[in-house]
Amino acid sequence: MINIAVLVSGGGTNLQALIDAQQAGKIENGRIALVVSSNPDAFALERAAKAGIPSAVLRRREFASPDAYGAALDALLREREIGLVVLAGFMTVLSADFCRRYENRIINIHPSLIPAFCGEGFYGLRVHEAALAKGVKVTGATVHFVSEVVDGGAIISQKAVEVEDDDTPETLQKRVMVQAEWQLLPQAVSDFCAGRLTVDGAAVKRK
Repeated sequence: MINIAVLVSGGGTNLQALIDAQQAGKIENGRIALVVSSNPDAFALERAAKAGIPSAVLRRREFASPDAYGAALDALLREREIGLVVLAGFMTVLSADFCRRYENRIINIHPSLIPAFCGEGFYGLRVHEAALAKGVKVTGATVHFVSEVVDGGAIISQKAVEVEDDDTPETLQKRVMVQAEWQLLPQAVSDFCAGRLTVDGAAVKRK
């Protein structure tokens, strides 16, 4: 059984999708053992408490450098024997050293079809604002492994979502969550924990 840590900063909708999947028996060979928030006021912490999942708060501004923050996070994860880290709306960029230490053991969900609308500065509603400004007809979500390059790790899975003529960033964000993010992320986590994912350079293959 692989212990999973979910890192959050806000409302925790993707955390809830993982909790729901776990309670439905859809996370094979894995369990959420810890929720870590960079924000002490994140509603995600309430979701964790309601589900009986231990949580901790690590604020970036309380550490002198990204490496110091990464070291503290690493110590916490080692204490809980964490085998998989899931970024679910986590707004703190992890240090290169931390990413290398957990190579191919950190999964992120991004609300676009990478390589579109990704990288530094593209998060939350900004992604959907950019998609609408560009006039794309299809957007979606991507689950990928995390590397030192923001949104640059190997892609695990993607799902397309159509853009509607009357969409706002908020309506598009909601549709991408419901139709793509909440489906892709639990499946990718389950596939990882069950040993179905292999990484070959920039490609991820599912057994």
